[in-house]
Amino acid sequence: MKLKLTLWLLSFMLKHALRRKPRFREQLERMRGLDWGIATEDLSIARYYRMTPQSVITGKGLPVDLDLELRFRDQDSALRILKKPTQQAFLDGMVNGEVRLVGDSADMNKLQKLLKHL
Repeated sequence: MKLKLTLWLLSFMLKHALRRKPRFREQLERMRGLDWGIATEDLSIARYYRMTPQSVITGKGLPVDLDLELRFRDQDSALRILKKPTQQAFLDGMVNGEVRLVGDSADMNKLQKLLKHL
């Protein structure tokens, strides 16, 4: 339940940043949008985010056409890593088998640059 709430709050924060933070919007314009999602490996909890310079659309589940997916081993590891989403935390999680990246690692770098402006 905590992970579901965290992912919902993340969607709220992304929408708020798009409306209120010019640097966030500028970074998103440079990227020309990003479609990404977060889920547990068993897909019991999953949420996607479709971000363009005009809007942020979010919903339950993981569509197949996402640019990037972050798959976590379980809810606990997801919460621990998402609380401090540094590049080192994700790298450690990948080495330990707690995080699996589905997609291009360049999109992960874009996402981390964008999330700095939240």
